[in-house]
Amino acid sequence: MLKSAFEELQKPYLLITTGAGMGVDSGLPDFRGVEGFWRAYPIAKKLNLSFEELANPRWFEENPKLAWAFYGHRYYLYKKTTPHLGFSYLLEIAKRKKNYFVITSNVDGQFQKAGFNHNKIYEVHGSIEYLQCINFYCPSTIWEAKLEFAIDMEKFQAKEPLPRCLKCQAIARPNILMFGDFSFKDERVNSQRERFLHFLEKIKTNELAIIEIGAGKAVPTIRNLSEALAREYQAKFIRINPR
Repeated sequence: MLKSAFEELQKPYLLITTGAGMGVDSGLPDFRGVEGFWRAYPIAKKLNLSFEELANPRWFEENPKLAWAFYGHRYYLYKKTTPHLGFSYLLEIAKRKKNYFVITSNVDGQFQKAGFNHNKIYEVHGSIEYLQCINFYCPSTIWEAKLEFAIDMEKFQAKEPLPRCLKCQAIARPNILMFGDFSFKDERVNSQRERFLHFLEKIKTNELAIIEIGAGKAVPTIRNLSEALAREYQAKFIRINPR
């Protein structure tokens, strides 16, 4: 269905926008609602922490072993996950277009793993595959994550040695925009955004097709962006969201 829908559109430019639902068919956890999150992380239910409460940078200062148990588990999960067949279908379609771009709120690196051009991806919330210092004013830059620590899942604690800043040796954290986050270093995301804006500069009215997949309403970043661009470029817009 997906392939035939895009073959009929015949637009020279393609924009793929995705939210968390895109990863579910690869076997990644569905964090929809607090119950969905607690099914994936029973310890969070025991601690009475929602996804929004646990995905907060304060834990890297208050309880870094807990913070890295959560993000370390996700990092290893994403690393071993194979992108589902839908990624291949999308890439096949994208390569036939004059140009394409991907915007995703996901931090899992699945589009890169599926073979999409790294320079044609805009990860609006950052990526778990990159780290930064917890100290916003540290002069260190963003660096690639190569995590090798163990996690005690029963206690839900990461074991030492925890990731540390390459420059000042403070605790490191993922380069992900979290909830209540005022220390996110946005250099990498801003570079992606600049490339995306350059992509848009080439597009005229009625030349763009947008497909949005798995973008819910809880954090409507992707939905709002897709709708705004569809209006601005009078684009053909397909939204795929089974729920």
